[in-house]
Amino acid sequence: MNSNKKGMTLLAKQRVAGWIFLAPATIMIAIMSFYPMIRAFIISLQTGAGANMRFADPIFSNYKRIMMDKVFQQSIVNTFLYLIIQVPIMLVLAILLAQLLNNKDLKFKGFFRTCVFLPCATSLVSYSLIFRSMFATDGLINSLLIKLGILSTGYNFLGNSTSAKIVIIIALIWRWTGYNMVFYLAGLQNIEYSVYEAAKIDGANGWKTFWKITVPLLKPTIIMTFIMSINGTLQLFDESVNLTKGGPANSTITMSHYVYNTCFINVPNFGYAAAMSFIIFIMVAILAFINLKVGDTRD
Repeated sequence: MNSNKKGMTLLAKQRVAGWIFLAPATIMIAIMSFYPMIRAFIISLQTGAGANMRFADPIFSNYKRIMMDKVFQQSIVNTFLYLIIQVPIMLVLAILLAQLLNNKDLKFKGFFRTCVFLPCATSLVSYSLIFRSMFATDGLINSLLIKLGILSTGYNFLGNSTSAKIVIIIALIWRWTGYNMVFYLAGLQNIEYSVYEAAKIDGANGWKTFWKITVPLLKPTIIMTFIMSINGTLQLFDESVNLTKGGPANSTITMSHYVYNTCFINVPNFGYAAAMSFIIFIMVAILAFINLKVGDTRD
């Protein structure tokens, strides 16, 4: 009897200790994440500015306005275009580079890994401005193309809608491929080399080994990087602002860039900006949920 009481007391102490350790993180998440979400939704139902904020009439008028806003619709199309094209290319390149740089016989592995990861150490503003200068009419890319005889005069890459989007996609791939490669490299190093040796003995070639062993074992990492990449792309801001400034004629503007313009560049409209932000939050949550469900293979 005494032993049972003592055991239950110990269990209760362990639970209390667990909650004590969890409490600081739980409180910080509630303050820094959940409260801003709730507050943003409340503001999205209001109109006015500063101390003159009041609930809209009708209350969902900001959300109705979103349905008729051509610029926001264009920003959604642009953002999802970057997402659909850039994310798969970036992740495939990251996996291939990780596989290549995980080769135990490769010399100077540390140097090559550093070179691939180095773009991640560049600040978002700096690299956007570098790409802007590179693809300017008198920039490095045009100079090389003219010297090679491909162009006779400088091409305005950032002044054309299609080429400006391509420049943004190239910049995103350059900046984030190495970042994702690190996750895949860590995942590959956790795979026992004996698994590959067994596959080699069974006669599996390089492609079969990669597709049947490497990819399935990396599936949790692939799902994680896919969700992170979707989350980051849907909130894309720096490249649109610093590289193309959303132009020409809002043809490259992203959702976050338009929210920023609505808040701080144009006539401030915090209620409408909050409504757009909440729509972005819902998109991110839905896509993350879909990815988790698709990647969950548990019975």
